[in-house]
Amino acid sequence: MNIKKGRLFGVGTGPGDPELVTRKAWRIVSEVSVVAYPAPDSGDSFSRQIMADAIRPDAIEVPIVIPMVSGRAPAQAIYDAAAETLLDHLNAGRDVAVLCEGDPLFYGSFMYLLARLRDEVEVEMIAGVSSLVASASAALRPLAARMDVLTVLAAPLDNDRLRDAMAASESVVIIKLGRHLDRLRALIADQGLMDHAIYISHASLPHQQVMPLKDAPIDAPYFSMILIYKGSDPWIA
Repeated sequence: MNIKKGRLFGVGTGPGDPELVTRKAWRIVSEVSVVAYPAPDSGDSFSRQIMADAIRPDAIEVPIVIPMVSGRAPAQAIYDAAAETLLDHLNAGRDVAVLCEGDPLFYGSFMYLLARLRDEVEVEMIAGVSSLVASASAALRPLAARMDVLTVLAAPLDNDRLRDAMAASESVVIIKLGRHLDRLRALIADQGLMDHAIYISHASLPHQQVMPLKDAPIDAPYFSMILIYKGSDPWIA
């Protein structure tokens, strides 16, 4: 007897506040029999915490433990193994939801599973509120207007690339701050942009912080970013 394959859902869980999860995302997670999610080496999965109340008590849970190390090789091997595990469930006819903080296709871990499974099964994406827009909302700062160029940069990039990108854009978002905050603060000050920069951490959560970059703490968590607007729109500047 042929078994109809299950469907794979890439589910954006939003930036942290469960009230920002879309109704569709909540419904899908509450219906599927298998829920997978990225997890750290130790501690709880952030995406699972967000969706905890939606997961069925009898759901099969598949943590995908990603080591926080440099280099692509360890993570790629883990995604290979996770894809095989999920494919087994899908081939058995079980629908699978993979949770991903923010939006699955905006710096999201789900994209690596999508690349491995999109040709094997039916895939549906459930868009989520990204930390980018959540941070702008927390700061009450529009991201861009009219003809502004908006650039998103990863903090680990070298100073030359960051400097060139900032010079070419009216609006800049720098993500994945972590241990790079001091270097970025010095670089932004050197560009004369300190008065235009806002620091946000844990957007949408009860302990979120929003402040001028010059007042930001010495250490930044991974879930933090800098917004810079140097365009000419008077309603933003």
